[in-house]
Amino acid sequence: MQFISEQRFDDGVLEREFTLGEIPGTLWTTGSAPAPLILMSHNNGLPKADPRLMARARYTAARGYAVATIDAAGCGDRPRTAAEDQARAELRRAMQAGEPVDEIFESFIGPMVEKAVPDWRTTLDALLSLPEIGGPVGYSGGWTALGIRLAVVEPRIAAAGFFAGGYVPRAQREEARQVTIPLLFLLQWDDEGNPRQRALDLFDAFGSKQKTLHANLGGHVGTPAFELEDGCRFLDRHLK
Repeated sequence: MQFISEQRFDDGVLEREFTLGEIPGTLWTTGSAPAPLILMSHNNGLPKADPRLMARARYTAARGYAVATIDAAGCGDRPRTAAEDQARAELRRAMQAGEPVDEIFESFIGPMVEKAVPDWRTTLDALLSLPEIGGPVGYSGGWTALGIRLAVVEPRIAAAGFFAGGYVPRAQREEARQVTIPLLFLLQWDDEGNPRQRALDLFDAFGSKQKTLHANLGGHVGTPAFELEDGCRFLDRHLK
């Protein structure tokens, strides 16, 4: 892991860009003492520099966590395959025409999850070797499908916060039954891109004995600001 830039903000958070082989990432920390680590993902191809993700990362880091995100394969500035670009173009066309889009999502979100998981696990290995990062590890992100897969295959993840705002492939909906760590699940009741009943069915499918559903009125980007504070309290309960 090579750090290539750093910036200290007024709130004491240190933001460092890094590369790990072909994987670009960002790490936010506030001190030198080992801190719990939060893996913070963005949704299905958005860049790690997405403003909403960066705001959440800095807020969470200021609460005493190390927070990291990466551009996994096919995400952000990482190269995309011709098939992924074609699927996205077909998705835009189908949405504009009001046609069903589930099968289009299946054609590229599922493979993207499979490709992203090894990059995230490699990054986790490298991050946990740093003196300023300890355990345990949490996951927080809008890419719920990735979070489900990681929670199933990565025993170092002890708790997770998911946002029910992105498409979750059928394979991950089935895998949800194997997720047993504590969960906080955020749902926008009027999310125009995610059928409410599908999200409720996913919450019901999780195998966790400690799982909490927070549902708020509003569309996809209308999550209330107080959910950021509630999310940190959830992490505090299970990671500190």
